[in-house]
Amino acid sequence: MSMYIYISLGFFSGIWVFCSNRKHLLVTLLSLEFIVLILYISLYNHLINYNYELYFSMIFLTFSVCEGALGLSILVSMIRGYGSDFFNTYSMLQC
Repeated sequence: MSMYIYISLGFFSGIWVFCSNRKHLLVTLLSLEFIVLILYISLYNHLINYNYELYFSMIFLTFSVCEGALGLSILVSMIRGYGSDFFNTYSMLQC
């Protein structure tokens, strides 16, 4: 039972960091990756408890790696185009 409490505490702390920090894109991407990691741990725990196959966890990891690579590529293109990852320096009309 304590494992579910730690998972939910980690998930909601990741959501809180994602919602509260709006200055840097890198911190936002890191909080999203933390949330994906917590979801993977809860999925793996659920699959192990009920003796299911672990193929779905590998598919989940594949999609989460693709999501992380896409986020980093967007971050690199924004840094090359604008010079920083601050959200305050971007104009919505230019993006």
